[in-house]
Order: sequence, then structure tokens, then C-alpha cells
Amino acid sequence: MTHPLFEKHQATLEAAVNAIHTRGYWSAYPEMPSPKVYGEGAQESGKQAIEALVGKDFALDQPGCTTWLAPERSPYGVRLDVRYPACRPQALIEAAQAAQPAWQKLGPQGRVGVCLEMLERLNKASFEIAHAVMLTTGQGWMMAFQAGGPHAQDRGLEAVAYAWDEMRRIPAEAVWEKPQGKNPPLKMKKHFEIVGRGVALVIGCGTFPTWNTYPGLFAALATGNPVIVKPHGNAILPAALTVRIMRQVLSEQGLDPNLVTLAVVERREDTQALAIHPAVKSIDFTGSNTFGQWLIEHAKQAQVYAELAGVNNVVIESTDSYKAMLRNLAFTFSLYSGQMCTTTQAVIVPAGGIDTDQGHKSFDEVAADLSAAIEKFLADPNVANAVLGAIQSPDTLARIDESLGLGTVALASKKIENPEFPGAEVRTPLLLTCDAGDEAAYMEERFGPIAFLVRADDGQAAVALSERLVREHGALTVGLYSTRQEVIDAMTEATLRAGVALSINLTGGVFVNQSAAFSDYHGVGMNPAANASYTDAAFVANRFRVVQRRYHIE
Repeated sequence: MTHPLFEKHQATLEAAVNAIHTRGYWSAYPEMPSPKVYGEGAQESGKQAIEALVGKDFALDQPGCTTWLAPERSPYGVRLDVRYPACRPQALIEAAQAAQPAWQKLGPQGRVGVCLEMLERLNKASFEIAHAVMLTTGQGWMMAFQAGGPHAQDRGLEAVAYAWDEMRRIPAEAVWEKPQGKNPPLKMKKHFEIVGRGVALVIGCGTFPTWNTYPGLFAALATGNPVIVKPHGNAILPAALTVRIMRQVLSEQGLDPNLVTLAVVERREDTQALAIHPAVKSIDFTGSNTFGQWLIEHAKQAQVYAELAGVNNVVIESTDSYKAMLRNLAFTFSLYSGQMCTTTQAVIVPAGGIDTDQGHKSFDEVAADLSAAIEKFLADPNVANAVLGAIQSPDTLARIDESLGLGTVALASKKIENPEFPGAEVRTPLLLTCDAGDEAAYMEERFGPIAFLVRADDGQAAVALSERLVREHGALTVGLYSTRQEVIDAMTEATLRAGVALSINLTGGVFVNQSAAFSDYHGVGMNPAANASYTDAAFVANRFRVVQRRYHIE
């Protein structure tokens, strides 16, 4: 019998499955905050809903609550002071285990149907979630709405689509009949049960608390696993809103809401205790190399999906659209002040310069023109504040100043005032130039609005350097500008060997640091920046097992 929520959302699911097979453009959730889509007054009511939470307890009715914590500090300088329940890790584990059997019995259709209902509810709460994302991460409003709401929901739906596509391949039962010559055949009835591997731990990051969390969260849940969401200490609210909505849907369906819980902790040791618990069988993590490597080395009982630091880079060998290239790069560096796992850090340019549609440009001219393009793009304070957002972490602010001595300053980082949020720390990009031999400067991730223009011997050396950066230090994105097919071919081969996504000659409205759900493969799993691809069947397939039972029949 088909689960009613599966029937309700079946058309959306089928479209999502078709999208992951065809890889063209498709989105289930509108990315523009239009009143025609989300309702008149939705933006203001979402803002008011968040403001109403300030200074209050965020009740979730979870087991094992020992105290209430309010650690968040807004990059925009506004008061948050939302208090969250801090629960004993063991209590959350035991509650998750108790909730799992009924979730398993629901079967793939039922689980997928419930997950799709959760995503629909999250979409309806997009404005509320967007304000939470904006105030906790420092993202500009439009990015907070799109990346924190519809784009994140698309990524969650993408994971559910992959989970369904894998699970539906497995028949629920079969009759096995083996001929025995003149004797009666051997006949058996066999049943195949999809079983979640165990408790899933999803550890969020401080910059994209929904976009980076929903894939692992929904991949684990759809495949039969209870999930504990451990948010970053400064971006709890978006995760708490998500968990609350998911728990409401579970309760409405007569299921144990403790299938999804929120783990707000005081110490890293509490997160570590969760991570190494024998019941935890999968961990999704986005963050620092230090803690990511700790998880990989110590959480041996779990499959760890880790997205870590890397050095994303672009090679400029030549171009036939010089101004458009500069505009594209200016936006790339400015978007959310470079606080994205996909933002370019190193731009590698031949020492002898590049050929363009405006004539030959020397290395120094490229540096000057790129600096001018960034300044022009951010000249309007309204545009600058909307695109740059605010610096999420004091560590990033300090990193900008610490980087000044790593090269020659082509463009200094400036502080911009935000009239709406006087306490916001807004910074423009810092652009430095250096030689390829100055490896200590650019061959490590310097998260934030910091970029290097790296002087390579020639185009061939630039391609080789890009490949070495990816192999040794990892990357999620690589870009190339070239008018020569032999260079494009060489860069293509280099990225295939190193295992990284390549964008070629982006000059329009698509940027190297953007990743489209259902089409782009986010992460390859072949270099140090990520040990998995987060948009393919393998991302979900190892989260469940098939347990069979069989018996003789006449």
C-alpha cells in the first residue's frame, strides 16, 4: 500500500529523479522571494518570527536536557540571545535508537514521503530560515534566502532522490525456484529489508548551516537512519528551526520525533564523544582540516563524509572577453566576502602576461585591472553590503590583517559601513601578488576575502601548478580562461587526474563558486578538500544495508 505522503509528493520526486539522471536545469523550490510564490507579507512575518525568539528558550522537548545555552553572536552586531537546550549525548543516542525501528518499518516509500513533506514545510518557512541564516552567518539577505532556503532545500531533495533511486532497485521479495531434474524443484520465498546502518551525526558549519547540512541530513534519514544534528556554535538557529519543523512532521505522522534531534554542546569534547560513540555509523562534516582529520582518524566505527579546506584556483592563459572575465572574477571574489568553500583563492597568470581582445596585457596590468574591476563593482555601498555581507568570524578578520605581509598588495581590503547594521564587520577583498615560488603564501587555504595573483613561468607552468595545488592541498573548484584549445585540453586532463570540477571561460551570469543542485557534482572525492562527492549515488548507498530472510515454500 502506498504511503499517502508518497502519493502527495510523487510528482516532485519523479521530477527530481529525472533531473539527477539528465543533469539539466531543474529546481523544485523557487529561488526568488516573490510574494506571488511565498505569499504577501511572508518576508516581514518571517523576520518578526525570528525577532520573537530573541531572549527566549527555543523549546524542542528533547530528552536529557541539562541546561540552556545561548552562544550565538551575530556578525551584524545585533542581539540574538536565543537559548537552546543542551542535552546529554547519551540521552540523544538512546532516543535515536528507540525511534529507529518504527522508521524502518515505514519502508522506503513511507520514509521518502515523510522527507518530502518535511522539505515542503521547510520551503514554506524559507523567510524565517533566511533571516536566521543572515543574522547568524553574515550572509547578505538575498544569498541567505536563496542558499539558506530554496537552494538548500533543493540539495536536500537531491539527496532524497538519490536515496529513492537506489532503494527502489531492491525488490521487497522474490520467489526462488531451482530445478532439480526429475525431482521437485527447490522453492524458497525471500524477503529483502532495507535497514539503516545506525545513528547519523551531521555536524554543521558556521557559514552555510543549511546548504551544507541538508544533503547528509536527508540522505541519512531517507535511508532509514535517525539523525543527530550538531550545528556550529555560532549558527544554531537555522538548524534549530529545521529540526523543529522536522520533529513536527514526525509527530503528525505518529512517529517518534526523537528520530531527529539537535545537539547543542558546550565543549568540543562533547562533539567528540558523540562522534566516537559505537552507535554512530555515519558522520557528515564541513569545516576545518584539524577537526575533520580527527574525525577520520578516531571515528573508525563510522563512515565519515568530510568537506575540508582547499585552495581553489583559476588559471588565466588568454581571453577573448577581457572586461567580462574581470567582472566575473570581481563578483566571485566579492560574493559573501569569499567565505565559501568554492571561492577562488589563487589566480595563476603567466609572468609574460596574457593575450586578450584588448591586446596583450602584462601580469601587472592584469593585477591592476582586476583590482579596478573589484573596486568598480563595489563602488555603490548598497551593492557592496548586499553582496559582501558581513565577516562571520573574528578569526577571518584577523586573517585579513595577517595576510598583508604575504605578497605585494594590489588591492587593499577596506571596511565598509552598513547603515542598517552599524555593528557589522564588512570588508572588501584583499588582492595580493606573488611569485609561484612563494608557496608559503598561497598554498594553504586563507578563508575569507583574501586572494593571490600568482606569477607562473608560462601557461604550461600555470596548468601544472594548478594541478599540484589540487593534488597536494585540495580544491572544490578550478577555473580556466583560454582561447587555445590545446590549453583547454591540457587543463581538462589535469583536472581529471587531480579530481576537481573545472569551469571554462565563465564571463556571464554563472560563477565558479556556484553549484547547482541536480546538475553540478559538488565535490569529487579525489583530492584532500573532500573525501566524497556530495551529489551522487555513492553518497547515499553506503548509509543502508539489505538484510534478507528466506524460507521454503511448496
